[in-house]
Amino acid sequence: MVPIVKQATEVATRTKAAKAKSARPPATATGNDFPRPYTTVDVVIFTVLNDALQVLLVQRPFEPEDPYPAAWALPGGFVNIDLDPDLLACARRKLHEKTGVASPYLEQLGSWGSATRDPRGWSATHAYFALIPSEGVVLTKGANAANVAWFEVDLLGKGPRLAFDHADILHAAVERLRSKVEYTSLPAFLLPEPFTLPQLQHTYEVVLGRPVDKSGFRTRMMSADFLEEAGIVEAASRRPPMAYRLKDRSQPVYFPRTFSPRGAG
Repeated sequence: MVPIVKQATEVATRTKAAKAKSARPPATATGNDFPRPYTTVDVVIFTVLNDALQVLLVQRPFEPEDPYPAAWALPGGFVNIDLDPDLLACARRKLHEKTGVASPYLEQLGSWGSATRDPRGWSATHAYFALIPSEGVVLTKGANAANVAWFEVDLLGKGPRLAFDHADILHAAVERLRSKVEYTSLPAFLLPEPFTLPQLQHTYEVVLGRPVDKSGFRTRMMSADFLEEAGIVEAASRRPPMAYRLKDRSQPVYFPRTFSPRGAG
């Protein structure tokens, strides 16, 4: 049998050691010398211009040591751990640096990664899509961009080949946008405020690439309760239209049904 005094001494020693251990700061993680992929964020920026859905592209610099010199690409770049608290912050920063545009709507699209998408090495990119009104936007080519311009989405297949896997990312973004337009208020983010219902319907039709039923459209917009009146718009007609603005610009409204084509029963 162990003497009681010895037991008490051992218990006190263990308690003191436990307290000392808990008071020490947590150990710093070590062993981060394993290979890590490049991490980037790319942004697919949409607008409606000249009655067409357009996407913003930047031209890569004419530097032979860089991958895809002079090729057109989605605006984006590397995550900066000192400036970007999260991926969304990086997307907003790159959007502004490369184009001078601050988007009122950004949505995460998905992630792409492989050992072959970037000739410099294994890389992963996190893609977002943005919606902005074209009115009043003055494009500014930012750092590491030779040029910046709008391109009509449906004609890009006949235009320049995009750098990296950006054609795949753009295709996914177009499909996501057109799918969500069928049951959300997303096209309203493509319009400057205030706007009329005919302008909003036209924007829906441009993005979808087909007409929608006028009476059903008006009923859908009014019943969703996401618009507020902004006053009568001056017009030559006997009944000048009412203008509207969004009640909430932070997120779209979801509808219970998709749109019916014009003339559908």
